[in-house]
Amino acid sequence: MLEVKDLNVFYGAIHALHGVDFEVKQGEIVSLIGANGAGKTTTLHTLSALIKAKAGSIHFLGKDITNLPAEKIVKAGLIQVPEGRRVFANLSVKDNLLLGAFTRQDTAAIASDLEMVFVRFPRLKERVKQVAGTLSGGEQQMLAIGRALMARPQLLLLDEPSMGLAPLLVREIFNIIVEINRDGTTILLVEQNAHMALGISHRAYVLETGKFVLSGPSKDLAASPQVRKAYLGG
Repeated sequence: MLEVKDLNVFYGAIHALHGVDFEVKQGEIVSLIGANGAGKTTTLHTLSALIKAKAGSIHFLGKDITNLPAEKIVKAGLIQVPEGRRVFANLSVKDNLLLGAFTRQDTAAIASDLEMVFVRFPRLKERVKQVAGTLSGGEQQMLAIGRALMARPQLLLLDEPSMGLAPLLVREIFNIIVEINRDGTTILLVEQNAHMALGISHRAYVLETGKFVLSGPSKDLAASPQVRKAYLGG
């Protein structure tokens, strides 16, 4: 579904990604794990065309999207849930969700998808008229994911969905991620909570200072002494 080859990204003179290669197959959950500053978010932003690659290629569903603008990336079905949730704080829950469907014209299907989001996130239905900025952190994360689902993603990019959440809410969010995947959405997950990420993903890549240093089935990486020492606390 997604094939990234020799991706190089710079922030001014800083070489943020060094010839990164990876792929995501249809139906998978793939995790990118690594410390702060390793290049995880940069990778997602480059896929979403929020950052321009200096060199390399990105192919999505067989098409070269390396130089497409961000709005065409969204229309192609590659949708990002940003770090920190980035909900529209002054708008209602419903309006936030409808903004997720701004590229779509199929009014009846949009209404149906809105109901599906409310089935998946009952708390959002309870707060449908509430201003998004007054929601709890967990509810805002649910809203950010629901907003992305309204775009009908083929590939969902999740950037640090557990950030700032209590452990019980983290488990709830990760259970929801698994359910979304089971329903047919492929997921690329960036997550600092390596234990949780490796627990739900099929495969994973370990990113250090802009380079992938390890990759493989998540269960194998979770058992790796190198990964356990660096990211799993033992």
